[in-house]
Amino acid sequence: MSVAGLKKQFYKASQLVSEKVGGAEGTKLDEEFKEMEKKVDVTSKAVVEVLTKTTEYLQPNPASRAKLTMLNTVSKIRGQVKSPGYPQPEGLLGESMIRHGRELGDDSTFGGALLDAGESMKRLAEVKDSLDIEVKQNFIDPLQSLCDKDLKEIQHHLKKLEGRRLDYDYKKKRQGKIPDEEIRQAMEKFEESKEVAETSMYNLLETDIEQVSQLSALVEAQLDYHRQAAEILEELAEKLKARVREASSRPRREYQPKPKPAYNDYGESEHSNGGLSYSSSSKLPAPLDQPCCKALYDFDPENEGELGFKEGDIITLTNQIDENWYEGMLNGHSGFFPLNYVDVLVPLPH
Repeated sequence: MSVAGLKKQFYKASQLVSEKVGGAEGTKLDEEFKEMEKKVDVTSKAVVEVLTKTTEYLQPNPASRAKLTMLNTVSKIRGQVKSPGYPQPEGLLGESMIRHGRELGDDSTFGGALLDAGESMKRLAEVKDSLDIEVKQNFIDPLQSLCDKDLKEIQHHLKKLEGRRLDYDYKKKRQGKIPDEEIRQAMEKFEESKEVAETSMYNLLETDIEQVSQLSALVEAQLDYHRQAAEILEELAEKLKARVREASSRPRREYQPKPKPAYNDYGESEHSNGGLSYSSSSKLPAPLDQPCCKALYDFDPENEGELGFKEGDIITLTNQIDENWYEGMLNGHSGFFPLNYVDVLVPLPH
């Protein structure tokens, strides 16, 4: 920094101390400017909070949001273009229904109903994904751009204005000791910054129709989602009613118990252990001379890059992604898994 720059920083610091500690008064900005600055500040806070709450509305599960953030970070590190999407609860419910419906089979009325409901839930998840994309493109991204560019630029102008005001007030109060030309230049710079800041705030407040349009886009996306969701659910309701009618019209079959066999029909062998046989298998744990952990529960991977395991598995730890996720190896496979599913036996070195 040049000598002139250092002097200016000293002037501003001295003036700020005299105002904060000594109670000195600085140049006052007009009421119109202060009112405009207040509105811009409220707008900035509104945009930041609405962005946060909109994300929470679209992705209500905080654990899933944290997991998605971690996976997106890993995808960027690995150079992967496509990152996993938010796991919609409707989709997870649908997959569960379909899996159990298939296990029950086609001859089960409940199994068929589960398949119908599962397919509808997966369709709801797709519609929800479309809502996420629509809201992000037409509401979240424009507001984020406003926050990152326009509001940030205004804050920059206001900060510059405050610095030039402090410089001008310091020099003005030392008139006679500081050349008049230097004071005049400080005043001109102050007025110039004031005009720039005022213009940028005015332009933001006068073009707030853009934010209204973005809010309208959010509501339209919600309306479209709820219309499609209602159609899917109405269709599912009709299918389930038809299954109820069909099941009710079928004659009820009476249960016919099989005749009980006599005791001697079971037969015995000298190694039968009373008719029951047992087999035991033991899983050798991994050596504990390296960082590792023991699985407390089963973990089924839902996204690419995750490591699945069963309760009791010993997993070798290779890296800690953040406070919630580890990276490890099991049976030659590597991937990520949540910390709260395991008990660390040998921690990673710091």
